[in-house]
Amino acid sequence: MKTLVVCSGGLDSVSLAHKVAREHTLTGLVSFDYGQRHSKELDFAARAAERLGVLHDVIDISAVGSHLGGSALTDAIEVPDGHYAEETMRITVVPNRNAIMLAIAFGMASARRDDAVAAAVHGGDHFIYPDCRPAFINAFQAMQDAALEGMGAIRLYTPFLNGTKGDIVREGARAETPFAETWSCYKGAEHHCGRCGTCVERREAFFEAGIDDPTIYDDPDFWIRATGREARHV
Repeated sequence: MKTLVVCSGGLDSVSLAHKVAREHTLTGLVSFDYGQRHSKELDFAARAAERLGVLHDVIDISAVGSHLGGSALTDAIEVPDGHYAEETMRITVVPNRNAIMLAIAFGMASARRDDAVAAAVHGGDHFIYPDCRPAFINAFQAMQDAALEGMGAIRLYTPFLNGTKGDIVREGARAETPFAETWSCYKGAEHHCGRCGTCVERREAFFEAGIDDPTIYDDPDFWIRATGREARHV
């Protein structure tokens, strides 16, 4: 299965790229610059492409992103601390982001005669992000089947869709993903902050997977309080 991977440079998508390279035919990585404050993630996507020996395309949709306001990822809004399950994390939603990116990726895949586009959406994102849910994935596949009728059948490959981030860490380890060469933090500083939703979820995922986390965090223990584990062990 010739597969184009949508890769942000984060733990999930880089693990997916390594999984695809191991199990299928990885044709390339595509990343998107949508004006995100943590754009340093794109450097990690580039490193993954170089490591895996494939082309890396960065599509500049920052002009589009500038019209998708109201998100802490693109506007001058403070990124909240805490676990993804908290209502405050909705401020990190970028409206229709995945639909826009996937539509572009499907066009690229069709032009390149690929068989699939892979995306690393997973169960932990379902609560906050509507464009990471099974209903969206199924609807998007149906839409693309109609949009590309007669030009090839391209599958939306989402192997993590019903799993946890801990499952992704386990899969990534099996695919020999160098986790230290991935970027999750929404704040985009020198090190992972350890406090934003992605950092908390990342730290928790390694713990649940039983795999050592090589990430450097400015606040490595905040996740314990944020997930309530401290209270459960009192």
